[in-house]
Amino acid sequence: MPFSDIVGQERPLETLRRGLEGGRLHHAYLFLGPEGVGKKSVALSLAMAIHCEEGGHDFCGQCQSCHKIRAGNHPDVRLIEPPTGKKEIGIPQIRELERELAFRSFSGRKKVAILDPADLMNYHAQNSLLKTLEEPPGDCLLILIAKGTGGLLPTLVSRCLRLSFGAPAMDVVTDVLVRRKGIPVEEAKLLARLTMGSLGEALTCDTEDLLDRRKEWIARLVSIPCGDYRAVMAFAEELAGDREGCLEFLRCIDGWYRDILRYQIGGGTEQIRNIDMEETLREKSRLWGIDHTLSVLARTSEGAREIQRNYNRRLVMENLLIKVSSFGSRVSC
Repeated sequence: MPFSDIVGQERPLETLRRGLEGGRLHHAYLFLGPEGVGKKSVALSLAMAIHCEEGGHDFCGQCQSCHKIRAGNHPDVRLIEPPTGKKEIGIPQIRELERELAFRSFSGRKKVAILDPADLMNYHAQNSLLKTLEEPPGDCLLILIAKGTGGLLPTLVSRCLRLSFGAPAMDVVTDVLVRRKGIPVEEAKLLARLTMGSLGEALTCDTEDLLDRRKEWIARLVSIPCGDYRAVMAFAEELAGDREGCLEFLRCIDGWYRDILRYQIGGGTEQIRNIDMEETLREKSRLWGIDHTLSVLARTSEGAREIQRNYNRRLVMENLLIKVSSFGSRVSC
């Protein structure tokens, strides 16, 4: 599987290919972009290209080194993630990484460390990593992966070469879904929109389950009577049982309200996610005020941050649903 088989990330791939071919790879990269667009896949592909037994500044995906990297057991390639049951990357992991980087590589090629997501390093871990970034061993390469720079120390960011990863074009995602998942074109188009071009999410999700959950959640959402606290609390209790389910619900609602906002401001349908529910979107965009839509979007973003920080999920969901069910929105009440 050469670099040419990776879709939708031509610009960062071109930068990396030039570095490989010229022997001028930076000692540290920061891969920035939304989840599911291929940042980790590109990082592992770069590690395979460095260690591939076929050579040629690319990777075959078939040799022993490529297989070991993909399986996570190559001695010169480390993937640093939060430990099982933990929410952050701590200083013991960074100190262990620094200890390993101080030794010579087993293969005679570069040692590669991939930190994903790098913005889950706590403050002390980031400060510890700074020493390695300031005085890197000559045969090591660090790749930090994050959605944005907000959770990273500016001094750490400044020592990395930043590469931006965007969502592939919708038609590219649609084509890949049709070829790899074997689903009908119209269903693939809808899935590409719902995942906002996140190819990783679109390929790994259960399409039928995702579409069914989305319709159920939106139907429940729009049917909550204004001021019905009992309905709000019952729905919040159902959602609060699962952390990942809460985050998925918040992404769904965020997409729904962004669609409504596009109709309210007179935007076209090109960027509409829930295109199969266009009639309902038009109806709600007329009933609800823009101020209400914006306040719900702000609440969904804050709710996602709170869930990730391990706030009480039931209270987070209640606060959101109270806002969604239009308490204080005179238009829909």
